[in-house]
Amino acid sequence: MTVRDSEMPAIRAERLVKIYGEGNTEVVAMQDASMHVNRGEVVALLGPSGSGKSTFLTAVGLINPPTSGQIFIGSTLVLDGERPHADLRSMRRQHIGFIFQKSNLIPFLSAVENVQIAMELNGQTSIAARRRALELMDYLGVAERADNLPSMLSGGQQQRVAVARALANKPSVILADEPTAALDSRRSRQVMELLATVAHEQGAGVIVVTHDHRALDVFDALYEMEDGRMRRKKSVIHSVIS
Repeated sequence: MTVRDSEMPAIRAERLVKIYGEGNTEVVAMQDASMHVNRGEVVALLGPSGSGKSTFLTAVGLINPPTSGQIFIGSTLVLDGERPHADLRSMRRQHIGFIFQKSNLIPFLSAVENVQIAMELNGQTSIAARRRALELMDYLGVAERADNLPSMLSGGQQQRVAVARALANKPSVILADEPTAALDSRRSRQVMELLATVAHEQGAGVIVVTHDHRALDVFDALYEMEDGRMRRKKSVIHSVIS
């Protein structure tokens, strides 16, 4: 990835606010939350439970629109408050990949089928989808497990397959919600390093919501939420990944 590419915006959130209810029942879940992630950057979003992290992630994931504020993917204004400026379903499928706390693999499909189905749902032929799925699994070091069911994979292998699925449609943005919560410290670091590698080599902007402070050195920037407010903590130096 070139320096010029790394300066291209992947996603930009400007002054997002999310309010639930009204009057005496009004709850401000997020206020004035802003984040700018370039292609090739991996960013951590920290904060205690209930601080607004998931609210922010579902907003920028175009699942739960903010009450006010703007969301851009690349240079395209996608949401202005609750008003869509694009087809949100199409934007999600084409530009956003999701990784969850649990791998959420379909149990009766093989590992490679779990990856290729994401492309088939997006209109790819089965042959082209399987070819790319196998390439991604090879890139992520789980090609030898392609024909195994998820139950035959370790937790770390399942998350690698989930990362492959997130990359399937060549998204410009990857959103990961507590992707290492169920893993031990060694596997947790491996997954965090993998996400950093994916960002840098694949040119995606990656946002990772995490409580895990054990591998923060792999991130390019740290943000923190508390009581619905977001602040950028500091820049961090990306460690070399072998």
